[in-house]
Amino acid sequence: MAGVRVRDLRKSYGVVEVIHGIDVDTDDGEFVVLVGPSGCGKSTLLRMIAGLEEVTSGDIMIGQERVNHLSPNERDIAMVFQSYALYPHKTVEENMGFALKLKGMDRTKVKCRVADAAEILGLTPYLKRHPRALSGGQRQRVAMGRAIVRDPRVFLFDEPLSNLDAKLRVQMRTEIRALHQRLQTTTIYVTHDQIEAMTMADKIVVLNGGHVEQIGSPLELYDQPRNRFVAGFIGSPSMNLLDGVLAETGRPRPRLRIGEVDLDIPAHAGIMAGERVTLGIRPEHLMLSETGLPARVRVVEPTGAETHVILDCQGKEMTAVFRERHIFAPGDKIHLTVEDAQVHLFLGAAGTRLAPRQIERD
Repeated sequence: MAGVRVRDLRKSYGVVEVIHGIDVDTDDGEFVVLVGPSGCGKSTLLRMIAGLEEVTSGDIMIGQERVNHLSPNERDIAMVFQSYALYPHKTVEENMGFALKLKGMDRTKVKCRVADAAEILGLTPYLKRHPRALSGGQRQRVAMGRAIVRDPRVFLFDEPLSNLDAKLRVQMRTEIRALHQRLQTTTIYVTHDQIEAMTMADKIVVLNGGHVEQIGSPLELYDQPRNRFVAGFIGSPSMNLLDGVLAETGRPRPRLRIGEVDLDIPAHAGIMAGERVTLGIRPEHLMLSETGLPARVRVVEPTGAETHVILDCQGKEMTAVFRERHIFAPGDKIHLTVEDAQVHLFLGAAGTRLAPRQIERD
């Protein structure tokens, strides 16, 4: 096993630069997830680490070795793709052991490695089957087994669950996480699904437009997003973001004007009256009240454990999540409030978050 270090990594296609000087550290045995919207550069970054894309500039280190010049098969990595890419005419056992066979490994040792991987993945009963006789989840486990038998220094996953249905995705992400806990092999995993990122990662790298927006643990990104983009991307349902103008600052509790409504916000430093501010509130932190932010119910989505309520607030769509069994109907008028500690403020064109230490508590 080995850690992976990426330093000032850049990728250009002609004059168009798509990866802009990225720095990412993956410690030995760590599970790191690269997440972001389509086109953010996460798969390109993974493919450069794998050696499938040429690096324009910068360094990739696996362990203590700079690997920019090495071919994929010289980097001692194993990659699992979105497509299973199994040989349809070969059995599960033959598919899993094929790469080792090409390397000229002794047949007895190949059989032993395949048997060990099959035991880990629960594939032992299916070793003599062909891919057509397997479910989607079983085929993906075979693809993972093909990677495991190689005993690589690093596992790379490129959106491996996107072809599965919702129930299988939940099952497989649990299996992949359990597999990592068992093998403790350094893993870099690409997904556009932030729920996968939150539930699987030791560390998340949020990418946007070829830049790193923030790196941190799942809960760090959720509770302390660096900027408006991260706040809106991490979390499901996503954070409610309401644009306003700071109306008054010379009061114990300043007021933020959102549309036609003035809303009290926590006291803070470094913002002037008239400055544009974005108020961020997680859906689960909204509470019903007699006064506060007025909203009109648009859609009610009961999920069993929770009720998701889609609201119209000053012409902006919001979502509130309630665990209590409130009865709502479309068109109902309600008022919402939130505790000061759960309020996020984002400033300026870049949407930089005002750090909690700058907020003065009453």
